[in-house]
Amino acid sequence: MKAGWDLRVETLRLPFADPFVIARAAPGEGQAVTTVVVELRSPALPGLVGIGEGCPETYYGENPGTMAVVMDLLLAGTPPGMLDLDGGAEPARASLAAISAAFEGAIRGHGAAKCALDIALHDLAGKALGLPIHRLLGLAAEIPPTDFTLGIDDPAVVAERARRRASFPALKIKVGGANDLATLEAVRAVFGGPIRVDANVGWTPESAASIVPELVRLGVELIEQPFPPRRYEWLRDLQAISPLPIVADESAVTIEDLDALVGVVDGVNVKLAKCGGVGPAARMLARARELGFRTFLGCMEETSVAIAASAAVASLAEWVDLDGCLLLADDPFTGLELGDDCRWRLTDAPGHGVTRRATG
Repeated sequence: MKAGWDLRVETLRLPFADPFVIARAAPGEGQAVTTVVVELRSPALPGLVGIGEGCPETYYGENPGTMAVVMDLLLAGTPPGMLDLDGGAEPARASLAAISAAFEGAIRGHGAAKCALDIALHDLAGKALGLPIHRLLGLAAEIPPTDFTLGIDDPAVVAERARRRASFPALKIKVGGANDLATLEAVRAVFGGPIRVDANVGWTPESAASIVPELVRLGVELIEQPFPPRRYEWLRDLQAISPLPIVADESAVTIEDLDALVGVVDGVNVKLAKCGGVGPAARMLARARELGFRTFLGCMEETSVAIAASAAVASLAEWVDLDGCLLLADDPFTGLELGDDCRWRLTDAPGHGVTRRATG
């Protein structure tokens, strides 16, 4: 209990349906994901619970232990009275933004910890006001379809997974290994739609420059984060020779990173777990659009709690990669529906509309 809040934290270890390996993964990773789900209650809202999620990445210096400490710190400085639900959606939005600003003032970084609380607060506010999160934020319910992501593996294995997921309008292929071109050739042989490639900092300027013409030939739509963060010259030089948009991910963690990327890359990938939640993601996407970036809304390997919260701001994105819960062997939550057109359905259910799946 901090400053009147009742916070309950649960760490989940969830297996993947298929192995999911990325270029910067440590040896042995790719079999399961660790994510943190929270329940948040306010004494002013008896009977209501806000459910949130933050997926910690060691790459960004977070784990379940750091999240627990940081969440206690954040709530200690934000009493329940800061959440104003008396006047409807507009003052609620303002108070949620004020709480987010207080979180930023308390500690820098720690996006997953902030994300878990921010989603829970938006869910709580939406439930109290009887509004889905997208309407609480004044956003549209019409959103782009999601792609589906395939991890690094033998080219034939990736191709078989691509064949099974060919109903998605686009596939995102993790690259940055020894068989990138062979993998993309194998995927193209079984999938006719747009291919997005994500190197997760796994390429060098030389390898990137040499493969770009092949990516164009294969009909690749975009290239995501080929180089390590803050290698702005490398990114700028590659974008200058690439007819494909370069999209920053690990280089675009929070809204503060956007200005340095102007004139460097064509697009940015915004993720709730990086930037700190629903509100920060909406503001970061809006600012990216103001700066002329093409906008990509991504995710971690999360349950449908975080994916539903992400979908609430997806109308601000050109490209959507919200497949985290689809990568899991078993999502412990229910309430989020994927349409036949591969668009997440935003309903009138209050909050994010996701609840714990019944067991037993």
